[in-house]
Amino acid sequence: MYISRMPLNLARFDAKRLVGSPYRMHAAVESSFPPDSARVTEEGRVLWRIDYSEADHSAWLYVVSPDRPDFTHIIEQAGWPTHMQWETTDYSQLLNRIAIGQQWQFRLRANPVRKAATDRVKDSPRKPEEIIGKRQAFVTANQQMEWLMKRSDQNGFTVLQEECGPALRVVQRQKERFERNGATVTLATAVFKGQLEVTDAEALRRALCHGIGHAKGFGCGLLTLSPIHASLSR
Repeated sequence: MYISRMPLNLARFDAKRLVGSPYRMHAAVESSFPPDSARVTEEGRVLWRIDYSEADHSAWLYVVSPDRPDFTHIIEQAGWPTHMQWETTDYSQLLNRIAIGQQWQFRLRANPVRKAATDRVKDSPRKPEEIIGKRQAFVTANQQMEWLMKRSDQNGFTVLQEECGPALRVVQRQKERFERNGATVTLATAVFKGQLEVTDAEALRRALCHGIGHAKGFGCGLLTLSPIHASLSR
């Protein structure tokens, strides 16, 4: 597995078009790999996320992938062709270091949803095969944080606690609408920033390589880790 990042030049028209449409960005990321390159493997899958920095108004594209990408076409359209390129690192350098008890800062852009379900058989206990319904987005920050915390155990971590509560924040909430195959798609997303402790190293490695939640093709699900520098409340 590989993890890559590249800067996007938001002063360019094509960069704005790309970041404004998860469908276009999905296509651009897919084009970074040869046609015969596997997008999903047992080790992991292609995941991507765009991070914005309020400090310097910059934007970065992060990609996790089974194969090494070539972002030349994105650099030419939306980057700095004569200056800044992209960085690709062997992800195993981080993955192999993960161990139970470690504490990390994390960032995740996700699509927090639930299935609004009814039973196929009236008054019967619901089983997975009996559930019908559509996915409904959680729209408040508290609902979205609860959604993630309910999924932390299965993904190999627990959210750390601070004096004022969980070390978890929703730093951005957004409802995006874009065109896909002639239809309008609505995607509710939340960007989480928090601090975690590893409880299951293998499960966390799987979350890092396979993603969390739905809409992974549209820039959701990519969890990244970094060293803890300070409390989130500061």
